[in-house]
Amino acid sequence: MDIEKYIDFKEKVVKNVSKVIVGKEKIIELIAVAFICGGHVLIEDVPGLGKTLMVKAFAKTIGGSFKRIQFTPDLLPSDLTGINFYNQKKGEFEFRPGPLFANIILADEINRATPRTQSSLLEAMEEKQVTVDGVTRRLPDPFMVLATQNPVETYGTFPLPEAELDRFFMRIKIGYPNREEEIEIINRNKKKDMLEDIDTVVDTDEINYLRENFINVRVSKEVIDYLLDIIDSTRKSESILLGVSPRGSVALFKASQVFALFYGRDYIIPEDIKYLAPFILNHRIITIGASKSKDIYEVINNLLETIKVPVEEI
Repeated sequence: MDIEKYIDFKEKVVKNVSKVIVGKEKIIELIAVAFICGGHVLIEDVPGLGKTLMVKAFAKTIGGSFKRIQFTPDLLPSDLTGINFYNQKKGEFEFRPGPLFANIILADEINRATPRTQSSLLEAMEEKQVTVDGVTRRLPDPFMVLATQNPVETYGTFPLPEAELDRFFMRIKIGYPNREEEIEIINRNKKKDMLEDIDTVVDTDEINYLRENFINVRVSKEVIDYLLDIIDSTRKSESILLGVSPRGSVALFKASQVFALFYGRDYIIPEDIKYLAPFILNHRIITIGASKSKDIYEVINNLLETIKVPVEEI
């Protein structure tokens, strides 16, 4: 396993996307982790912070096909998956693929679609396939959904159900820029199209290598016990109504493997798990008496502080 390839990938992606997104290197890095793991990302924050621009820049950086879907209340499942239509010239039905048949999907304002339409993503996100009129079709590989939603709006929105939230590999918040970063954002927006500066910096062979080999990262029994202690604490905490599912523990493990490689190691350390846990777990739990994501982050961080971190014996 060539660790340098993972370091090079991280640096290329972060540098390229940062040409249009200012001061969010750690967020870009997290999206890159999810991509290598084959996961999907929910980007949740207030309007105007560059969520859509970040996804477009990442998609252009990775290459492959890209489709943007604007989610609205009148959007139908067939608008995503595609339809069978009757071709009069051929005298037979043909399948017309929907926008889900692409490598990178931008599901913009996903919580504006009805639950029926949202549910059409479940099969696609988990099994990388869609079923239309009884026929199952595989989606392209790689396949990644990068969804955005605004947490402060309630009119005309439909909260994502727990089953769909759990299918997102991680949920992240971009956050406001500081003053210096905002000055740089203003200066960069003098250009009409900042995405002109973005080039595709990785090829298919490189992506395939990275996605196939990260599973070889080693982990000690003590570190895997630490990960499971974190997961178990979410199921036993008195402040949490619904704890993390096994899908969440697998996601945290995979993310830690890739994160370790990004920082030049072929083994996981407890700090990898502790750093990634809030991003992987925050949308997989339901807290008692706290509905805001800020409160959920606080609950998770409090749990992390109560769990003993294993140390290497000298």
